[in-house]
Amino acid sequence: MELKTAFGLALKQVRNRQQLTQEDFSETSSRTYLSTLERGIKSPTLEKVEQLSKVLEVHPLSVMVMAYLYKEDDQDLSSLLKSIENEVNALQDR
Repeated sequence: MELKTAFGLALKQVRNRQQLTQEDFSETSSRTYLSTLERGIKSPTLEKVEQLSKVLEVHPLSVMVMAYLYKEDDQDLSSLLKSIENEVNALQDR
């Protein structure tokens, strides 16, 4: 699955879980733009992911992790988070 398609699925799932409509994002994005994101037609900038996450009341990484779980459907949450933790620890200055 393409990343922008996976991101769109994750965005829509979180929006629905939070019981938000596309119109609830009107201060951040137009309904048309949000729809193009959810359908995987466009990809958001990092700044837009952060703005959308504020409306969703979740951390931006939560949406991104969900997107990668859709994209890489053979990986579970626990192993993905462990892999990320190991990589970040290895990359940090100590």
